[in-house]
Amino acid sequence: MPEIKTYTGSCHCGAVRFKCRTEQITTGCRCNCSICIRKGVVMSSKYIPPGAFEELHGEESLTLYQFGDKDVSHYFCKTCGISPFNVVAGVPATYEGPAKPGDRRVNLGCIDGLDPLGLEIKLINGKSF
Repeated sequence: MPEIKTYTGSCHCGAVRFKCRTEQITTGCRCNCSICIRKGVVMSSKYIPPGAFEELHGEESLTLYQFGDKDVSHYFCKTCGISPFNVVAGVPATYEGPAKPGDRRVNLGCIDGLDPLGLEIKLINGKSF
């Protein structure tokens, strides 16, 4: 059984802080959908279920952007503009199979002490979703 680790993270200005519990992060993913390609972030390869994610500070500092079929809630900090995580709002078809509402992908650049560019990065064809 894989070891579960606790990671902490924040947006750039620190107004939003969170922690999550997941298997050791050894890969990331990049998506080519119209928003992800513009944001250019490396996201967690695996979805993080609601019970393994805790927002420690700053919910009031987040604002929401949705587009298209609104299957994903793209949250970002009102102060610094960084998107620390996305939340599945609907049930999109993904390369891993359907995600559950409330599942998150975390911006790995927001994880304390983790170098996302040092990880193997998988590409997701989000244009086809």
